Amino acid sequence: MNDPKKHSYELSENILDNLNTAVVLLDGQLNVLCINPSAEMLLGVSSHKITSKPVRKLLADDDLFAAISDTLASNHPFTQRERTIRINDHKVTVDISVQPISASGASGKNETRLLLELSHLDRHLRISREENLLAQHETIRALLRSMAHEVKNPLGGIRGAAQLLERELENPDLAEYTQVIIGEADRLKKLVDRMLGPNVRPNKILVNIHSVTERVRSLLKADKSRDVKIFFDYDPSIPDVIFDPEHLIQAVLNIVRNAAQALDEDDSGEQKEKIITIKTRILRHFNIGYKRHKLVAKMDIIDNGPGISEDMQERIFMPLITGRAEGTGLGLSIAQSLMSQNGGLIECHSKPGKTVFSLLLPVNDE
Repeated sequence: MNDPKKHSYELSENILDNLNTAVVLLDGQLNVLCINPSAEMLLGVSSHKITSKPVRKLLADDDLFAAISDTLASNHPFTQRERTIRINDHKVTVDISVQPISASGASGKNETRLLLELSHLDRHLRISREENLLAQHETIRALLRSMAHEVKNPLGGIRGAAQLLERELENPDLAEYTQVIIGEADRLKKLVDRMLGPNVRPNKILVNIHSVTERVRSLLKADKSRDVKIFFDYDPSIPDVIFDPEHLIQAVLNIVRNAAQALDEDDSGEQKEKIITIKTRILRHFNIGYKRHKLVAKMDIIDNGPGISEDMQERIFMPLITGRAEGTGLGLSIAQSLMSQNGGLIECHSKPGKTVFSLLLPVNDE
């Protein structure tokens, strides 16, 4: 026979685990009773490491700890909007709510516990930014497809007319000019095709992302022209993803080569090693745009180059946009297109001395 209490408990636990809001439950001594996966992600700690530990180890903020203590003593809730708290080595902005609740203790008597809710405002801004990026990318692809149709049709006519003209020329020396017309028409057609990116549906299979990074490592080893050191920081627990391996290899290769070129062209005058680091991690209950995934594989490609200006970061994935004199502006656009076709996304964060391109790949929920 089904136990209604057990069913209710399992349902409550399932709801808690799938909440976007970070939730922390404290006992009367301000020790952590439990935290949900969103809190683990926000606070950068696993449940089994923090359970039964003082909340001070979780939130090292004297003012916030005093407010939590006052809530326990007064039995009145506490709320604060847009509070900046430090977690490990970085700051995040959150809305905080501390709510006293009554629950039965081990002795059967009611005990006061505290429910902490932290809504990650930076996360909401990131989701909105990603959604805009995805929408922008789809708009650009639709525009490019329309433009390609309008450009390639007359190019075909120009090329065909040049071929017919060449046959009618009495002076063979003049064929040099018709060949210029044909060659330039072919070049423009190839440029339009490259702007559109691959036009083949992705062949998705189970892929180990580290096999991809190792393939990229072997390809880069063959390139002796650049004095760039590449380091790898892997999380071996990352499960396989369902992705087109050729698409992923091309996207990673485009970004790594872009980073290497930025390091080669660094004119800051600093004498330092040129370093690229490829780091992989697993993210739990994470959004790509507004779509939530139980697991997301994250690959960071980090370089210590001069960085990318803020205004360029807003446009860097658009085709033909580049900050380099010799660049085509297609490498990053194609990489984003390849990721998008497989349900992934590339983000960029940059400052002088550190540029991070983050590839987000959804892991099959099943």
